Amino acid sequence: MPSRRELANAIRVLSMDAVQKANSGHPGMPMGMADIAEVLWNDFLQHNPANPNWLNRDRFILSNGHGSLLQYALLHLTGYDLSLEDIKQFRQLHSKTPGHPEYGCTPGVETTTGPLGQGLANAVGMAIAEAVLAATFNRETYKIIDHHTYCFVGDGCLMEGISHEAASLAGTLGLNKLIVFWDNNGISIDGKVSDWFLDDTPKRFEAYGWQVVRDVDGHDALAIKEAILKAQGNHDQPSLICCKTIIGFGAPNLAGTEKCHGAALGVAEVVAARQKLGWSHEPFVIPEDIKEAWNAKAKGKAREEVWLTELQRYRLEYPELAFELERRFNKHFKEGLEEALKQFVEETEKKQENIATRKASQNILNVICKWLPEVVGGSADLSESNLTLCQYSKPILPHQFQGNYIYYGVREFGMSAIMNGLALHGGFIPYGGTFLTFLDYGRNAVRLAAIMKLRVIFVYSHDSIGLGEDGPTHQPIEHINSLRIMPNMSVWRPCDATETAVAWTMALQRKEGPTSLLLTRQSVPHQVKTAEQLDNIARGGYILVECEGPIEAIIIATGSEVYLAALAAMQLKIQGYQVRVVSMPSTDVFQNQDLNYREMVLPTSIKVRVAVEAGTTNYWYQWVGREGVVVGLDRYGESAPAPEVFEALGLTVENIILKVKHLIKK
Repeated sequence: MPSRRELANAIRVLSMDAVQKANSGHPGMPMGMADIAEVLWNDFLQHNPANPNWLNRDRFILSNGHGSLLQYALLHLTGYDLSLEDIKQFRQLHSKTPGHPEYGCTPGVETTTGPLGQGLANAVGMAIAEAVLAATFNRETYKIIDHHTYCFVGDGCLMEGISHEAASLAGTLGLNKLIVFWDNNGISIDGKVSDWFLDDTPKRFEAYGWQVVRDVDGHDALAIKEAILKAQGNHDQPSLICCKTIIGFGAPNLAGTEKCHGAALGVAEVVAARQKLGWSHEPFVIPEDIKEAWNAKAKGKAREEVWLTELQRYRLEYPELAFELERRFNKHFKEGLEEALKQFVEETEKKQENIATRKASQNILNVICKWLPEVVGGSADLSESNLTLCQYSKPILPHQFQGNYIYYGVREFGMSAIMNGLALHGGFIPYGGTFLTFLDYGRNAVRLAAIMKLRVIFVYSHDSIGLGEDGPTHQPIEHINSLRIMPNMSVWRPCDATETAVAWTMALQRKEGPTSLLLTRQSVPHQVKTAEQLDNIARGGYILVECEGPIEAIIIATGSEVYLAALAAMQLKIQGYQVRVVSMPSTDVFQNQDLNYREMVLPTSIKVRVAVEAGTTNYWYQWVGREGVVVGLDRYGESAPAPEVFEALGLTVENIILKVKHLIKK
């Protein structure tokens, strides 16, 4: 039987061999954390390589994702669909082993990591998901949901501000199934971190309310095992296991230095490391006895079969709960929801209320959260401003997980990444709110949601200069179009309550990819629609105001500026001009419509076009053409009541009329 060190060395040699072959990568972390990973995966991790999506598996997150070969080696060795040839193709085009772990690319990879610290926040989201599901579905004799979330982090992850946001909330909530391993090797790209990172990390996490297991020798299997048992034995707190390691363990000339962090060791050092480790085999060769010792297929299959047997008994005793659990993970809506949403949209149109779209959003949330308990909301300390709370919201509180709403505190980045973790875990559709201008705080997590095509709904209220007195720091200008140019992101900026209800409906129905809902602080006038117009909202853009004769000009507008466009068209009609108004709440959805529909709404023959939006102008020239005009903002706002700010910055009916007439007369 191979020794534990020999098993860990299999990770080390695969890592240094693959990096050497690619002449690119990070061998130091996999070599340093191999002993920790060996104990965790062989003695504790609940998983089934033959079924990476087993509902009750433990989640393993590599937040220090530059060490991706650690995870690839583990997946290959334990029996996932990741071959030795895949390992050899590390960092090559279209391989299953990209430079950083990518969700959906490699079987067994739970999330895309690389931007440091976000994996930790994802892990917090997954741990919240486990706790809420357990509180909802478990019964005294059935622990249908019972798994841990394990996360590896490095010094860099803990330097990032998001680690503070996520760890603070995790400690507050008491997420005892979350166990984090800190790779305390004291090295980052620039060298010894003692020159720029002197935090007392154990005290820091104790202050967050975590159990801290200090001074664990990260190369002592027995010490690692005892630490994990201690972490699992704490039923009130998340745990941080502080593992002292040597980066590049086994590389005789480079270990313990930054020189083995982010580059191949070099042929001579690889040879020397083999000698140091006592590994006499050729590159990429793993002896049969070590392969067999690592293989987790039989153990994983047996574990899942035990769980499936328990699930079958659970189905018989609690059929409604079992059906609901499986419905959520299969991403099926409750029967009748779509009809309820359609009816709500129609009723909203009939009411013709002049309300803020943030209020309209809250109104439809009352329907959504009544029908879908898997919808979990939240806000970054702006619940009463974003109006993300609804009558069916029940807060998730410390050690009280039977809820559907998270008070994230002032943690926009943490909130966004935790929402990603909830979606990745499965069984939830998360939404969370903040002001649109604070998108910047969480942007990288929003970007990762788009990369992973997660069904996450970002609610951004106070979407323009229309918020008024709070001034330029709170008035988003560049943010709207920065979201629109993000691949896989769907953006909705509704003009009234009806469009808002449709936007929410579309966000829910979108199975792949995040949605951003951009909502007003101020009330907006209702725009009356025909039945045909009502149906066409879902197409992203539609004719809101039609002219009686041949079209002379088209005004395209979104959000709170639609009513300005409609008023301008009415006044132009009185003056004898024929102007069509197109409301385009979602440019990406409109762009995906068939050519005939797009041509019907925006005939290419009509060159006189004006776009109106309280944001940057460049994006809109693709819609109005070189000959068109954009009434927008390429400067920051002002602090004053909203009507005065609109007036001062030229977002007025009079200015729109002026631009249209000027183009017609050219």
